[in-house]
Amino acid sequence: MATHTLNILKPSVNNMTTRIFVRAAGLDFEETDVWGNKSTPEFLAKDPADLTPLLEEAGLPKGTLWESCAIMQYLCNKHGLDRFYPTDPGERAMVDSAMFYLIGTLYPLVARATYPMLGFAQYPGEVATADVSDELKEKARQDAEDALAGPIDVYRAFFLDGKQFIGGDTPSIADMRFAATLEFLRAIDYDFPAWAEEYMAAMESALGDAYSEPAADVRGYIDYVRSQGA
Repeated sequence: MATHTLNILKPSVNNMTTRIFVRAAGLDFEETDVWGNKSTPEFLAKDPADLTPLLEEAGLPKGTLWESCAIMQYLCNKHGLDRFYPTDPGERAMVDSAMFYLIGTLYPLVARATYPMLGFAQYPGEVATADVSDELKEKARQDAEDALAGPIDVYRAFFLDGKQFIGGDTPSIADMRFAATLEFLRAIDYDFPAWAEEYMAAMESALGDAYSEPAADVRGYIDYVRSQGA
């Protein structure tokens, strides 16, 4: 039995993040695709938040852990994976800041811009879930898409600032989270600036199959949904 079990949904970039990480880190792991089996009493007993990715591992206080960034931070700390999560306080703070800025600011915009196109459920309280016209829902989606440029450029101007990766010469866990998130914007034919295209290509080149294999699942789902006219 593998040391680490990841419960995943293959089309999700949140799941793609940790799937890249465990491969790049060379950890002993197995994946359980819970597509269609989430929200069951058995799953909720392990994960009352009903979220993926979900790590199952004996060293955890309750045996499970969700949230992609928390999973990567935990595994780096446990296995001494300093190359992905530096121990220098300043360098680690930059990695943490890049991930938290993504979770709090960038990803909500990505979700609002892409989820309607991908057929993913939106969060309660969003315009997409409200009893309003399709025209208003599309305007809200377009507004989110238009707002993406600013937060994305923050990564170029601040977190990268002339470096190839947030982690410097090699990718960090913040790079894995950022690159995976950008993958979802293919669903709306987002017009990436040249630096972002180069960044994603550099990530895939640096990580090889560890990146390409999980990315293929996300890209395949995006291509399928677009072929259905969703």
